[in-house]
Amino acid sequence: MANRSRSKPYLVILILLSLVLGLAACDNSAAPTPTSAATIPAATNWWQPTPGLSWQVQYIDEIDFSVQADVFDLDLFETTVEQIGSLHAQGAKVVCYLNAGAWENWRPDKDDYPPSAIGAGYAGWPGERWLDIRQIEALALILRARLDLCAAKGFDGVDPDNLDGYTNATGFDLSAEDQLIFNRWLAAEAHQRGLGIGLKNDPDQAELLATDFDWATTESCLAEAGATCFHLSLKLANRSWQSNIRIMICRRLYFARQPISSGWTPS
Repeated sequence: MANRSRSKPYLVILILLSLVLGLAACDNSAAPTPTSAATIPAATNWWQPTPGLSWQVQYIDEIDFSVQADVFDLDLFETTVEQIGSLHAQGAKVVCYLNAGAWENWRPDKDDYPPSAIGAGYAGWPGERWLDIRQIEALALILRARLDLCAAKGFDGVDPDNLDGYTNATGFDLSAEDQLIFNRWLAAEAHQRGLGIGLKNDPDQAELLATDFDWATTESCLAEAGATCFHLSLKLANRSWQSNIRIMICRRLYFARQPISSGWTPS
């Protein structure tokens, strides 16, 4: 979603995971340098979440190192090598947030995107526009550079946002098959760099992508048969909202979706 690091109101999400099924220094201000996949030695293993972990998700402001969490989900560009090292010293794993399916106008590599791949605005998120994920060849160098930066900084995994463009008004005629192709490509690129990767906000394709991704999260009100759902508490500076949003974390399982009544409830 848009402007998480700069213009979005204060967001700190503490995710308490009751179960997860196992599914160098860098310049933060500069755009990552694109590389070819052929130059990256293929990794043979990568981090995967294990049952009982707690997650701290924080995309803006100074990182709160006092939080006792097993996994920190932090912004790719805003997080420093030193901060990641400090979290590793505390015994935590660190996941990098990056926007894979949409363009953001405040990122250092924003000018690298071809205009033909930038589509309709993301409703509710100024400065963010959907991408034509069918143009993998055009997007590959940009996204590979982001994954390179993620790995070089020492992140353990990737939290790629907006992997569900085909269900949205992107300005492009995206199909479910287009999404599967893109998502599988992205997962393979992450694994090649030794990074675990989560499937985010694409629950309808979770079964088909279960063997490609290491975990899955969906920011929606769904109960998943055979999976644990997670409650999020979300705090916004200019609003006092509490949520019953449930997050599904899964790996290599079949899920039969059933609607539940919980959702956003203003306090």
